[in-house]
Amino acid sequence: MNKDLINKILLTLGFILLYRLLAYVPVPGVNIDVVKEFFDSNANNALGLVNMFSGNAVSRLSIISLGIMPYITASIIMELLAATFPALGKMKKERDGMQKYMQIIRYTTIVITLIQSIGVSMGLNSLTGQSGQSAISIDMNTFVAVSSISMLTGTMLLMWIGEQITQRGIGNGISLIIFAGIVSAIPGAIGGTIDLVNNGQMNFLTVIAILVIVLATVGAIIYVELGERRVPVSYSRKVMMQNQNRRVMNYIPIKVNLSGVIPAIFASAILMFPATVLQGSQNKFMLAIADFISPTSYTFNILMFLFVVFFAFFYASITFNAKDISENLKKQGGFIPGVRPGESTAGFLNEVASKLTLWGAVYLGLISTVPWLLVKAMGVPFYFGGVAVLIVVQVAIDTMRKIEAQQYMNKYQTLSAVGL
Repeated sequence: MNKDLINKILLTLGFILLYRLLAYVPVPGVNIDVVKEFFDSNANNALGLVNMFSGNAVSRLSIISLGIMPYITASIIMELLAATFPALGKMKKERDGMQKYMQIIRYTTIVITLIQSIGVSMGLNSLTGQSGQSAISIDMNTFVAVSSISMLTGTMLLMWIGEQITQRGIGNGISLIIFAGIVSAIPGAIGGTIDLVNNGQMNFLTVIAILVIVLATVGAIIYVELGERRVPVSYSRKVMMQNQNRRVMNYIPIKVNLSGVIPAIFASAILMFPATVLQGSQNKFMLAIADFISPTSYTFNILMFLFVVFFAFFYASITFNAKDISENLKKQGGFIPGVRPGESTAGFLNEVASKLTLWGAVYLGLISTVPWLLVKAMGVPFYFGGVAVLIVVQVAIDTMRKIEAQQYMNKYQTLSAVGL
């Protein structure tokens, strides 16, 4: 690895360290012991899942308690609007328009963060510990103002960190933030499992079975994520002569999972939001609905499967543009054997992508739900879902690919310099 790549990796690790440090900065005026006690008693529902994705920042009520989810929610809204309104979709494709598009997402993130932070702040007013201590140690109105500004600042910092990692580091910044939050909870989960075994609450054979499920899930994810359909491409003799000293790709790679980890993140964000809000209610009817859509319920997992499949098709239709690929192929003098250039090529690529997306969507839906169902069938007293494993493995694979691509790019630059 050359110096530039090492600097990018170190920069990425530095920003991730900053993110983890922010998780320990509490919102002013909060009794952390009361909040932690509350989350310990709700570790197996939507609040526990939110806490896991935030790297336990929520249980500490840090300034990044809301995490990066407001930004993801804003991105979902904008993606849906871009697919609905052609003018917004055109703006997204243009270089100057993309800057405006991202600016709209940032402003939407601010609005969503303020709404959520005010809701969380007001909800803490009714929270008390077992000894009757209040979760708020200052005046209510002052606390709402201070906590809202603190959480908004924290979310904006996370959004900035994510953008800096994407632009100046290695990998997708937003995905790496979620990745770091999940990974940071692994040591605590291992320690909790050991305690359960030592206390006799869990059988050692059950632990072995869980490890087998985890390894099988990781293996399935790696196998499918590396899978792709290579559509053969031929070039005219003139093009081959012009590029005889350069490598011309003779196939179009179409991944089985075109949408990546985005559908699982989108589905989790949508389902966790109402479950989290309802969980803080004192109304019995609202609490019953919260239990109905809790991450440990079958309803949640059925909805998760359906949402993941929907977003897999939706996001794949946005990211894979067969018309642009066919036009670029035609301009470069390439064609798919047996398929006419132009609309026929676009139709053929769309058909191939649709078939692959069907299997990719089913795979994502099963990975997001089946591991939890198997673990629940064994009577395990804590939440374990495939979404966390899916995010961790996919982000790790994507980051490794980008590191390898950077290495190859550096090699080509070195060879070009030597040739000159």
